[in-house]
Amino acid sequence: MKSKIITLAALALFVVSCGTQKTAPVAAAEPATPPTESAKAVTLTPELAEGQNLYSNNCAKCHELFEPKKFSQEEWTPILVRMGKKAHLDAVQMTSITNYINSQL
Repeated sequence: MKSKIITLAALALFVVSCGTQKTAPVAAAEPATPPTESAKAVTLTPELAEGQNLYSNNCAKCHELFEPKKFSQEEWTPILVRMGKKAHLDAVQMTSITNYINSQL
């Protein structure tokens, strides 16, 4: 009987924790966008805007967004490769994000 209660409690905790992660990025992605746009007064092309959108929506699911200028292009390369694998992004998405980051440096 105890094992059933513990199993149900663990399952409920898992479901609740998964549900909270899905709603948190929406709030985190919106405030992160204005500082990025105000940091660089360059009009984004549709391709760069797509990269910014992918960066904001995919990266903010797991952690706080970093300002592109926080790292150099050489430092960003392995970070983007590693995080792209974790986020299960395809080559086109990774290229869009990489181009966006590089445009902001």
